[in-house]
Amino acid sequence: MTEHKKIAPDHSFQSTMTLEDLPPADTVRWVTARKAVVVNAVRSGLISLEDACRRYALSVEEFVGWQTLLDQHGVSALRVTRVHQFRKTR
Repeated sequence: MTEHKKIAPDHSFQSTMTLEDLPPADTVRWVTARKAVVVNAVRSGLISLEDACRRYALSVEEFVGWQTLLDQHGVSALRVTRVHQFRKTR
């Protein structure tokens, strides 16, 4: 039986998410929707941050970057070609 957990409201995604909704562990091409699904899955408690980083070979910094861009600028900010527009210059 699949366990369903509610995720934080985000009208561009389903209101319930299961492990089957996560991208495959061997994902290489990270489109915006897949990044957003992983961020929402961690936020909802479906998967822990540690498990997500291990499963997808992500660093915590990379995940936090996705989360920050999503929070501040929306899903479109997760596009690789747009990242430079949203990151602060140092």
